[in-house]
Amino acid sequence: MQLVGQKVNVGARRIRVIVAALVVAALGAGCAAEGSGGTRPASPSADAGAARGPGAQEDAGTSGALAAYVEKVRRTQALRAAAARKWGLARTPLAAPPPPAVKPRITTRKGFEVKGGENLPPVFTTVPTKEKIVFLTIDDGAEKDPELLRMMTELRIPYSAFLSDYVIDDDYGYFAKMRDSGVALHNHTLNHRYLPGLSYAQQQREICGQQEKLQKRYGTRPRLFRPPYGNYNGDTLRVARSCGVEAVPLWASEAFPDHMEWREWDRDLHPGDIILTHFRGKDDWKGSMPDMIRRVMKTVTEKGYAVAKLEDYV
Repeated sequence: MQLVGQKVNVGARRIRVIVAALVVAALGAGCAAEGSGGTRPASPSADAGAARGPGAQEDAGTSGALAAYVEKVRRTQALRAAAARKWGLARTPLAAPPPPAVKPRITTRKGFEVKGGENLPPVFTTVPTKEKIVFLTIDDGAEKDPELLRMMTELRIPYSAFLSDYVIDDDYGYFAKMRDSGVALHNHTLNHRYLPGLSYAQQQREICGQQEKLQKRYGTRPRLFRPPYGNYNGDTLRVARSCGVEAVPLWASEAFPDHMEWREWDRDLHPGDIILTHFRGKDDWKGSMPDMIRRVMKTVTEKGYAVAKLEDYV
């Protein structure tokens, strides 16, 4: 039994080395795409396939799958580089690592608890991960800029939308296009009211009513819910749980077209941070939604982070 364990450990170490090499190659793909047609990053799959001895076939299969993944990342990054130039980004957004096979365990952030909330949906601002990734979330739905849809699709930047019915009901089709492009649509209440000031029944109408509307309009019942202004109480979480909400993501920073606002004391990004922004345009901001994306991606990329899909981790 000890020998078998040793063989497994050796194989696991070998696979971790392969994974590390592939990740380096993948992240370098963006730089290669932006360069002047320089040398294509070498694939480590040939070296991986040369492994011999116990477990070699398993390692070869694993390395083959990983090599296919990194090739997909290379192609995506080449397209991203062209899109970055088109949309005025100084640098190509970095490639996110593959999502975890098992999602991390999410718990309520210290200081965000409610009395008796042990079995209620967790409230958090950061997803537990060591990867240099962040998550982009956009709230309400007031501005319906078609350029945003084109920009995010071409740049292949994942994001999640938290929608309020009172501002999306004049153009449900806009968010259907968003859903069709792979964006998850989540709950931000019917009317964006201050929930702690409402009764249990009133909160139920706001939260569960929006669950029903979104399911009817878009075919999926949201798993995630964000309370307006980030304000909630015990009733909020109990109501949310009663109509299918599994988690309550808040945010660690907020993006605008001309600046970032920071919730944390060090005014910086951290692995797993959730970034908030809003569906707003020039009537409300010093810029458009594409301007906001340029700002947030400048910050994220310069700090060495990639944007990952929140639903892959929560």
